[in-house]
Amino acid sequence: LAHAGIKAAAIHGNKSQNARQRALTDFKDRKIRVLVATDIAARGIDIDQLSHVFNYELPNIPESYVHRIGRTGRAGANGIAISFCDAEENEYLLDIQKLIKITLPVVDNHPYPLTWESMLAKNQVKRKPQVQSKGGGGGKRGGGDGNMSGKPRNASNNRRFGGNRNKAKA
Repeated sequence: LAHAGIKAAAIHGNKSQNARQRALTDFKDRKIRVLVATDIAARGIDIDQLSHVFNYELPNIPESYVHRIGRTGRAGANGIAISFCDAEENEYLLDIQKLIKITLPVVDNHPYPLTWESMLAKNQVKRKPQVQSKGGGGGKRGGGDGNMSGKPRNASNNRRFGGNRNKAKA
């Protein structure tokens, strides 16, 4: 971003609290245009008139998505959340949509589009074949990787899908 002439700062767990606070203050005071943050900024930060949140990768816990996009569209204002997603994150996207009860719009008119069909096909190829037992109980319920504990799953870095979040006035 700096190389492109965009004033930016980052906040993450490896920065001191003072450095994180300075970056946040500079962003709020509009001294910098972009604040790059890990999930450390997903909760407890209130920035007036934050118009956009970009998710470089989808969170592997659906509730984290809600907290991330909740940084925009506050106090009845509109906001836009754009999330990049690839085939390996399809399960995360489906989990998020199930939680928020909304099918997120897919933007595919960009240089690296994936269709739902190709995304699902790539995801199916990477899954291990399931072995059916001959009775006896046990086994996983609920499908997926059986991770119902809220613990993170693996994520990748190529992201391709986005969504728009409009917050209704209370």
